[in-house]
Amino acid sequence: MGLRRFERKFGANLYQELPALPGVYLFRDAAGVLLYVGKARNLRRRLQAYRNATRSKAHRKMRIVVRESTTLEVLPQASERDALLLENQIIRVHRPRYNVDGAFFFLYPAVGIWKNDDQTVLCFTTSCEAWSSFPFEWYGTFRSRRRAKEAFDAIVSLLSFIGHLEGKSRLAPFPRLRGSRVVGLRRLDPALVDSLHAFWMGNRRDLLETLALSLLEKIAARRHAPEIQQHLQVADAFYQADIRKLRAAINASGRAVAFVPQHERDAMFLALARPSSQPDEEKTACDSEIQRT
Repeated sequence: MGLRRFERKFGANLYQELPALPGVYLFRDAAGVLLYVGKARNLRRRLQAYRNATRSKAHRKMRIVVRESTTLEVLPQASERDALLLENQIIRVHRPRYNVDGAFFFLYPAVGIWKNDDQTVLCFTTSCEAWSSFPFEWYGTFRSRRRAKEAFDAIVSLLSFIGHLEGKSRLAPFPRLRGSRVVGLRRLDPALVDSLHAFWMGNRRDLLETLALSLLEKIAARRHAPEIQQHLQVADAFYQADIRKLRAAINASGRAVAFVPQHERDAMFLALARPSSQPDEEKTACDSEIQRT
């Protein structure tokens, strides 16, 4: 049934005409709306899978895409990396209904830091543009909102034992955005704030060591030793798995920045996938990230 439907819609000879090359393929409905875009190392082999899709659960999405599509467009590319970049660009621009990976870049969060007189203000948000009237220094964006939020909350909890957590009435009139969090702390040592910047930048993790040593001197912190240990572990895990990899990718791309906008992040990692001249540490970071992209 799948074979007959595929050939009836897209032509009985399409399979023989397809190149055995990397490329991108686009399924559209009768109104020309893009339903799905995919990347293939070998266009002929990949679309043969759609042509021969069975009723198995593994082929369900293929069957749905073929059933709801009217036209199929094939765009051969010079390399698989070029195909990855084009697929990513099309997903970001059109957000096809049946694409999930890469479609939600607008949910990638960033962390902002602003030294406002005696206050150090920290912000977690997926909408940096909403805070443009405030001089935050932004870091990110990070692909996992959940992991980034856990690390942000963990660091805020640790800092609250050292500085004084401000009430909302003592903060600037910040916008109220769903999914964003802004906190202010007073009496943080300037060196600690510098370490905070370096941590989110991905240059140094000594923030965690400084916090651990400082917290040993706090009676209130010692009463919450298991909780503090867990916060330190969460922050360290995020630094190793996310912040360092982003920093390696930024360095490899030749950018002198601390922040990569949401819509550029995935494309940056795709562009850096397996270049032959890339140093080992940066290559490992980028290849690891691209597997999740």
